[in-house]
Amino acid sequence: QPMTAFLLCHRELQDLTCRLANTLKKYGIQKGDRVAIYMSVSPLSVAAMLACARIGAVHTVVFAGFSAESLAGRIMDSGCKAVITYNQGVRGGRTIELKATVDEAVKNCPSIKHVFVAQRTDNKVHMGDRDIPLEEEMTKADSTCPPESMDSEDVLFMLYTSGSTGKPKGIVHTQAGYLLYAALTHKYVFDYQQGDVFGCVADIGWITGHSYVVYGPLCNGATSVLFESTPVYPDPGRYWEVVQRLKINQFYGAPTAIRLLLNYGEEWVKKYDRSSLKVLGSVGEPINKEAWQWFYEVVGEGRCTLVDTWWQTETGGICIAPRPSEEEAEIVPAMAMRPFFGIVPVLMDENGEVIEGNDVSGALCIAQPWPGMARTIHGDHQRFIDAYFKAYPGYYFTGDGAYRSPKGYYQITGRMDDVINISGHRLGTAEIEDAMADHPEVPETAVVGYPHKIKGEGAFAFIVLKEQTARVDHIKEELKTIVASKIAKYAVPDHILVVKRLPKTRSGKIMRRLLRKVVTEQSSNMGDVTTLDDPSVVKEILDAYQKYKEKNSS
Repeated sequence: QPMTAFLLCHRELQDLTCRLANTLKKYGIQKGDRVAIYMSVSPLSVAAMLACARIGAVHTVVFAGFSAESLAGRIMDSGCKAVITYNQGVRGGRTIELKATVDEAVKNCPSIKHVFVAQRTDNKVHMGDRDIPLEEEMTKADSTCPPESMDSEDVLFMLYTSGSTGKPKGIVHTQAGYLLYAALTHKYVFDYQQGDVFGCVADIGWITGHSYVVYGPLCNGATSVLFESTPVYPDPGRYWEVVQRLKINQFYGAPTAIRLLLNYGEEWVKKYDRSSLKVLGSVGEPINKEAWQWFYEVVGEGRCTLVDTWWQTETGGICIAPRPSEEEAEIVPAMAMRPFFGIVPVLMDENGEVIEGNDVSGALCIAQPWPGMARTIHGDHQRFIDAYFKAYPGYYFTGDGAYRSPKGYYQITGRMDDVINISGHRLGTAEIEDAMADHPEVPETAVVGYPHKIKGEGAFAFIVLKEQTARVDHIKEELKTIVASKIAKYAVPDHILVVKRLPKTRSGKIMRRLLRKVVTEQSSNMGDVTTLDDPSVVKEILDAYQKYKEKNSS
C-alpha cells in the first residue's frame, strides 16, 4: 500500500463511529459485551474503540504484533463475543496477516459469534461463516447512534498486561475517572492548547495509545496524529518528516525509538523543519541520559520542554512528570520528577515502613487513590489485591523502585520483580519461560533481563537440556520459534545459554538474581549464596557464560 495520509475531522470520525456502532448492534453486541480489536493504528481502529464505548460494549485492544495464541488467550479470558480486524496490516513495508491470525485464534474460542473484517489492503482473504465485511455493512448502517447512558463506574475497556507470573492480566478501566484523568494529564503535562497538533506515535494496542492517541486528546477536542509506520521506514527521518508535514506541536514517543535513531546520526533529523515543536515527551521505560540529551538538543534544538513521564497500564494516565509545575521550573535530565495533581508517592523500605526525607531509595508506592487507577483484574479480583495492595497494606505498590533526590524529585530506577521491559513492551520473564517449557527436550528454563543498547532491556535465557545432544543450535532455533508463536516476535530471547543446572534454593526456587549478576558481569559481587542447595553451581554457570561469550565474539 502507498503511504497514506488521512485528515479526518471530528464530524467524520463521529459518522464512522456511529455506523460502526450500529453495525455492532445489528449483530447482537450489547452493553457490557466484550469485543476484541486486533488492528493496526488507523482511523477505523480508533472508530472501533469509540463505537464500543458509544454502545456500552467493552473493548479489549490486542496489539497487532501478538501471536494467534496470545490473541486466543485474551479472547477466552475476557469472553469476547466478536473480533474486529483487518484483512491484513501494513507496517514498515511489510504485510502482516491479521485475518489469518484471527482465524487461527478463534478456532479455539467458542465465545466468538462474529469476526468483522475491514480492508486495509486490496488483497482477498478467506471469509467464512462468521466473518462479516465491515465497510460493506457500515455503508448500509445509519450514521446516527445515540450514546448509551453509562454509570461512572461501568467498564470502559480492558487491556491485558504482563505480570510476574505467566498469565497476562486484564486490567479494567471504568468510565468517568479514567476519562477525566486522561483528559487532564493530556492537557497539563503537555501544555496542550486549543488548535495544537498532538503527535503521540504509540500503538493503540498499548495503554499510551488509549490515553494519549485516543481518549485524552479527543476529550480535549484536540487534533491527534495516528502513526502506523515504524521510526525507520522508509528511512530514519520518518518521525521528523511527519513533524514537518503535519506541523506537530507535541511529540510523544518511546526511548527505545530515540536510542535507535540516535545511531543513524543527526542529519536525518536536521533534514526537516521541527520549528512547530513545543513539547517533547518520553514514555514506556526509563530514558537514559544520552538519549535524553539527544532528544532535547538535536530533535528539540534545546528549546522544547522535555517531559519524561512515568505511569503504567494500571494507573490509566501519567502520574509523575516534570510538568505541570511553576513556570520555568527546572527539569533534571532523565527524571520524572514531580507527581501529578492528587498523586501522593511514597517510598517504602524492606520492612514496609515509609522512608522519610530526601536522597533515599525504596519501593515506589502511591498513598491515595486517583481517578485513573485500574479498578480490578477481569475475573480475578483477588489477583488484583495480591498484585498491588498486599505487599504494602494501605498503599498501591507500583512494582518499581525509585530514588528521591535531595530536592525531593523522583527518579524511577526500574522494576523490582521478574518483569522486563523490551523496547517499551512490558513482559514477565515467566511468560517466556512458560513458552519455552513446552519444548520436549528442555525441562528447565530461567529468563532474566540484561541491559541492551537499543531495546533498553533484552531477554537472556538459561536452559537445561534433557540429555547431551548435538542438536543444541537446532533446539535454540526451535525455542525462538516457540516464543514468537506463543507470545510475539519481540519476546524472543537475544541469547540462549545451555547450562547443566540452574541455581536453586533448598526449597527449589530459581535464584534469578544470580543469573542477572552473571549476564551483567558483576560476578565478583554475587552476594549471599549460602541459601543455594549447591553453591558450586555458580562457578559452573560462570564458566559456561565465559565460553559462550568467547564463541560469540570470535
